[in-house]
Amino acid sequence: MNDAHLHMVVNHFPIIGIILGFGILIAGMFLKNNSVKNTAYCLFIVGAIFAAVSMATGEGAEEMVEDMPSVGHKIIHEHEEMAEKLAIVLYLLGIVSIAGLYTNIKKHSQAKLVSFLALTIAAVGIFLGKETGTTGGEVRHTEIRANAGATSEATQSGGEEHEEHED
Repeated sequence: MNDAHLHMVVNHFPIIGIILGFGILIAGMFLKNNSVKNTAYCLFIVGAIFAAVSMATGEGAEEMVEDMPSVGHKIIHEHEEMAEKLAIVLYLLGIVSIAGLYTNIKKHSQAKLVSFLALTIAAVGIFLGKETGTTGGEVRHTEIRANAGATSEATQSGGEEHEEHED
């Protein structure tokens, strides 16, 4: 398994984990069930760990694909910038989640506040996760790039013009 493969294996969990954790945390808050909230906190903590691994494997993945045709430094740079923002949010969410576990276990009066804080940070993380996933996908999936439609239309119209000249 090379760095690019390892990066693709680990980079999905932080995004999926934060989405699942967000839903589970909402359920735990609605049900007023600390065990359910603690499950969300554990997902957020694991997501933060996977984010660190994903960040650690990103440089090696970049080295493997940066010189491939249709992969430019600009696309990789955009992905890298979004991933750094997401990682910071996930690390913060991991720390808040540890505090959430602690306050729930100790039945601290601030446990509810920590839940709302974690929920807010997770919402920001979901947005950044979507952006990071999209920019990461654009590295190798040219069909999802913003200019994919224009390129496709130009190719199609060029082909139609060519056909017209043959008639």
